[in-house]
Amino acid sequence: MYKLGIDVGGTNTDAVLIDENLKVVAAVKNPTSGDIYEGIMGAVDAVLAQANIDRKLIKQAMLGTTQCTNAIVERKGLAPIAILRIGAPASVGIPPMVDWSDDIAAVAVDTAIIGGGFEFDGKRLADFDEAACRAFFEGVKGKVESAAISCVFAGVRNDDELAAAAIAREVLGDDVRISISSEIGSMGLVERENATILNAALHLVAERFTEGFAKSLAERGITEADVYLSQNDGTLMTIDHARRYPILTIACGPTNSIRGASYLSRMDDAIVIDVGGTTTDLGVLQAGFPRESGVAVTIGGVRTNFRMPDVISIGLGGGSIVREHEDGTVTVGPDSVGYEITKKALVFGGDTLTATDIAVRLGMAEVGDASKVAHIDEEFAKKAMAVMREMVEEGIDMMKVSNDDIDAILVGGGCIILPTDLAGTATCVKPEFSGCANAIGSAISKVSGTYEALVDYDETPRDQALEAARAAAIEAAVEAGAVRETVEIIDSEDVPLQYYPGHTNRVKVKAAGDLSAAL
Repeated sequence: MYKLGIDVGGTNTDAVLIDENLKVVAAVKNPTSGDIYEGIMGAVDAVLAQANIDRKLIKQAMLGTTQCTNAIVERKGLAPIAILRIGAPASVGIPPMVDWSDDIAAVAVDTAIIGGGFEFDGKRLADFDEAACRAFFEGVKGKVESAAISCVFAGVRNDDELAAAAIAREVLGDDVRISISSEIGSMGLVERENATILNAALHLVAERFTEGFAKSLAERGITEADVYLSQNDGTLMTIDHARRYPILTIACGPTNSIRGASYLSRMDDAIVIDVGGTTTDLGVLQAGFPRESGVAVTIGGVRTNFRMPDVISIGLGGGSIVREHEDGTVTVGPDSVGYEITKKALVFGGDTLTATDIAVRLGMAEVGDASKVAHIDEEFAKKAMAVMREMVEEGIDMMKVSNDDIDAILVGGGCIILPTDLAGTATCVKPEFSGCANAIGSAISKVSGTYEALVDYDETPRDQALEAARAAAIEAAVEAGAVRETVEIIDSEDVPLQYYPGHTNRVKVKAAGDLSAAL
């Protein structure tokens, strides 16, 4: 029995087949074309040809895709939506989408702010205006594909969101997708609302690529596989879960690489340096999973606060263009030949000097034809490598939380351009199959669930609150597709909030377990 893992990058789409012992049977890299879906299926065809196995023995297929990210950035394929905020009169001063650019704000057919919502302690701001809620959805009936519902302090109490969602389903029908903010974002009304709006707008994109992927696998004889999508916390979710929460697929590429790096290196705590064709992503492994960002994240110009990996990107990749300037300085990137590296890099017969050419000239990499870069001056090549090294070492310093050296793992198809003696690292390794770490991370990932709430320990004792939070996180993981018996708590925190009265704490727990269709 086998697992098929696929991950879409800006330069290449990687695919791997892994057997029941989690050993890599086949691994390929296929250029990411202008049509992302074409690149995905090209990678699938290539890995199937390499493995030459009975395709009915593939029991799980995992996809990490950039299609939702691209839809937001490019403003393509987004569904027409209705936006309802519950929070009048307290929140009317800042309307929904107040700082959105016009091109993406156009997804909203109509918006409204109605009475209701809660204080931080769960007390009511105002009564829920059921009549206004019903009238709003009656007004958009037949005009929208999806609806986004947010509420003041929905993370504390989501009663009004659930009531509004029930009315929306009654009025709009079951074919219209409903997104509620308490299931998506964290504390902070505007950012949480923004994430919910994006989630609602991605409804059609998610349905299109999940249905297309499953259908295309079946056409290739992969008829026995359960299909999963990669999330941005380094775990997986079912197709149904992905259709409900497509925004959780955003930034899944770096997290797949981090998980794959952990598996290949057998390290649970390290900095992961994922070098692609255009950029290098640096993230941090904590207990085998990506460290989560603690700040608001902007996606396509929209500020959100749903969970995202703590990752920084620098303009350095295997296809980065190298230039020497009149004053003798050398620059690398940020522009790149991208997925055309096999046509444009010198070692492949092209006419553009890239970071890969520099690595080959210095004997660090064995790709292409080394004779085509033999004319490059060695001192110039060393200067270029020093620039590349400095870029990455600065990134390492940015990700570290102390001055101590830290273990590092080099992965990605472009990791051949970097040395392993990087400053700031205790050890730096390039494990076998590092070039396809992202697809491997997709294939071996678990399923997770997260619970977050504000709790006053004067009203609910800490032990009781944490126990309830752990139980809720486990249930969330099971709902997402995990086997209950395998679910474990992988992260737990409670942070005192000094600006709240009493002993209010932000409680957050994450759990993860094996897939329900485990091999």
